[in-house]
Amino acid sequence: MGNYEALFEDEENIFGGTPSSKYHDIASQSNEEIVKDEFDKIVEKFAAMEQLLEQAYPDQDIDMMIKNHCFENADSIDTHKKGLYVEFTGNIVMRLDS
Repeated sequence: MGNYEALFEDEENIFGGTPSSKYHDIASQSNEEIVKDEFDKIVEKFAAMEQLLEQAYPDQDIDMMIKNHCFENADSIDTHKKGLYVEFTGNIVMRLDS
């Protein structure tokens, strides 16, 4: 995934809203099957990452590790999250013509 930091210089003007709001706008107006399929891909990726963490840290509380990481790295997590919203929105938009 590329660096989308330049898109967030003026968060309220990106495509007429925030990455999160644009994702939800497009997802709510798109083909329901496409949105469900793309969401399933997100959950599958999340499940795989969770399993990898559990393998690497078998005796750790994974949820607590994630919460601590989010707290300690809030700014970079927020920027990355915005990039993911742009990516997920793009995935839906790219499938609308098919």
